[in-house]
Amino acid sequence: MTIAVKQAMILAAGRGERMMPLTADCPKPLLTVHGKPLIEYPIQRLVDAGVERIVINHAYLGHMIEAALGDGSRFGAEIVYSPENSALETAGGIVNALPLLNNEAFWVVNGDVFCPFDFTIDATQTSLGLAHLMMVANPEHNPNGDFSLNGYYLHDDNEAERLTYSGIGLYQPSLFRGLSAGSRKLAPLLREAMTEHLVTGFQYTGEWCDVGTPERLAQIESR
Repeated sequence: MTIAVKQAMILAAGRGERMMPLTADCPKPLLTVHGKPLIEYPIQRLVDAGVERIVINHAYLGHMIEAALGDGSRFGAEIVYSPENSALETAGGIVNALPLLNNEAFWVVNGDVFCPFDFTIDATQTSLGLAHLMMVANPEHNPNGDFSLNGYYLHDDNEAERLTYSGIGLYQPSLFRGLSAGSRKLAPLLREAMTEHLVTGFQYTGEWCDVGTPERLAQIESR
């Protein structure tokens, strides 16, 4: 049985330092691939899977993101924005945006990930823990991986084979509720939840790219 997750958050607050000079006057999520901004690819795939409300955080040149995407009506969803005076890291950005999300599971997607992932999710996978992460084979820029996958469950095990977190995951609001505002990274929060067996995952084997450098952007553009 599949369910349609109705809400999502796209992380778009990074400055994109490694993308310079391309990001000198353009936020990284608006860099184009095949004539379309990177961020529009996950937006459309989320909408196709039933997402109705998308929260986008931004900091660097965020006004350009709002101007480019508007209220989301042309994509068939509602888009709202969570501006940050300075980037709050992943978990901090999510905590800051929680008031814009209701008390249900939501997708979190990095705004610079290029991946034709189908956001339809099996209902049983949403009730196993506080986060359900899409993992991928380790790319050249992250050869040691992030977490190990044992069946459904993810662990921070240095002795086991590790995979890389893709930047796509399904999260429960309770993972973040009660945290104080401010800059906060996601990985320590996930590792803490893993000790309680509250983080699950799966390995995705389709096309995926963390478009973090001009070279990776050129590779995607050439396909």
